[in-house]
Amino acid sequence: MDQIDRRIIEILVDDSRRSLAEIGEGVGLSPSSVNDRVKRLVQQGVVKRFTVEVDHGKLGLPITAFIFVQLHSEASEEGFRAFSGSHAAVEECHHLTGGWSYLLKLRLRDLQEIETFLLEIKSHRFLARSETMISLSAIAEKTCTGTETP
Repeated sequence: MDQIDRRIIEILVDDSRRSLAEIGEGVGLSPSSVNDRVKRLVQQGVVKRFTVEVDHGKLGLPITAFIFVQLHSEASEEGFRAFSGSHAAVEECHHLTGGWSYLLKLRLRDLQEIETFLLEIKSHRFLARSETMISLSAIAEKTCTGTETP
């Protein structure tokens, strides 16, 4: 991957709906050359998917909660991962080092849904303990492009 690929990724992260011609203007390549590079980046797994950034409040999901989870010693790791990956409220699930097993990021309609979610993971016997934090506001939400060099 060269600097042009990194710049293409940066442009796509900023706005994945940009046309190949617009991207080409930004990197000094023809649209067909940009198309070839984007296809290669997708095939290599560098670009996993093209997404849309939404205003969750306008979708009726104004609450963002972060839940640290320590799995019960007898809990199924695969079961918890499947549960987290398929649950509508879970936006992100991160496997952690340290005293916690996972960090979940949830998008919810109201505070009651946090309690409902916790009761649900308890009912599956995944939870040994948890700590929940509610986001007051998002100061910055960025996608890492990997375009900076050390």
